[in-house]
Amino acid sequence: MVVGEEQGEMVSDVIGIGLVGQAFMGRAHANAYRQARAFFGGEYRPSLRIACGRDAAALGEFARRFGWEETTTDWRVLVEHPAVDVVDIAASNDLHAPVAIAAAQAGKAVFCEKPLARTIAEAREMLQAVESAGVPHMVCFNYRFFPAVRLARELVEDGVVGRIRQFRAIYLQDWLRDPTTPASWRTNAELAGMGALGDTSVHIVDMARYLVGEFEQVTGMLSTFVPERPLSNQSGRQQVAVDDAAAFLARLAGGVSGVFESTRMATGRKNFMHVELNGERGSLYWNAEDLNSLWVYTDDDPVRTRGFRRIVVTEAEHPWVAHWWPPGHILGYEHSFVHAVVELMEAIGEGRTPRPSFRDGLQAQVVLDAVQRAAQSASWVAVPPVA
Repeated sequence: MVVGEEQGEMVSDVIGIGLVGQAFMGRAHANAYRQARAFFGGEYRPSLRIACGRDAAALGEFARRFGWEETTTDWRVLVEHPAVDVVDIAASNDLHAPVAIAAAQAGKAVFCEKPLARTIAEAREMLQAVESAGVPHMVCFNYRFFPAVRLARELVEDGVVGRIRQFRAIYLQDWLRDPTTPASWRTNAELAGMGALGDTSVHIVDMARYLVGEFEQVTGMLSTFVPERPLSNQSGRQQVAVDDAAAFLARLAGGVSGVFESTRMATGRKNFMHVELNGERGSLYWNAEDLNSLWVYTDDDPVRTRGFRRIVVTEAEHPWVAHWWPPGHILGYEHSFVHAVVELMEAIGEGRTPRPSFRDGLQAQVVLDAVQRAAQSASWVAVPPVA
């Protein structure tokens, strides 16, 4: 972090960002840094120092569009760059552990996409590295950062629905339903570690932890519907050793029962993430395809007009919304990443650990591992807390 003047504007502290990854998540993260600075300001502001990607030609265009000062195809160069304060990992899962550990050892803060790692062992090593180095660390569970989801948490904490009894969540996509869709790193066990379980189930696991509490036991099953896929260069076929779909039950803290399903092969579903909780006196539900709306039912309403009410979460009193548009002018998917970056910047400035941290990422990984073991043994498996 440096103190000085940037583009004629007095800036207290500029936080240099190094980003590993230039594709889908790379674009989401790069945009978030730009928007966080423009809309939220603040004492600590991100500056796009260096971007890293495998495709040098595409990387140059990515840097030009988003305003990165430098580029490299070697993540080690990025980690050691003297102007980088935060190493942001938006690359394939196999790179999460080596980049994060090297960044921590270099004294850099680390912001990492989910899942935190391919395995529990990798995730534990990553947590140990950042905690030993004493650097800020955060995992990008971006769905926590939608205003409607944050409002749901606030209502739960305020006791609006009473003691929670049931939680259910599904996350359905269909981008892999065609068996001729080429293999990618997401269908490669060596690179991804898991299939739908690590790609989409991890989000609804985090939603349960965020809104309800910790997992205690799980049981479930994993399914692979397409056992092999063509390579993108048409040179052959690749065996698919990851799950296409995951379905599991859970016992959560406080006696809450949980039902979870995720798949990347639900024909017709694009990004259908539905989260619902039922309490003694009320219920809440939210869906990512209607992300500005929170639906609320409460026994406090008069019987004649009792029912689910749609709250459009766009008022200035709602989380983060005052920094954006007038009421009713809805936010989009990209705003969740902006809010996550704001949390990261504020935490660094305040000298605290951002949330969700690598410890949250590891706890989610422990749940996924338990689901895998439960599917193999067809039994209930305990989910231990992270030590």
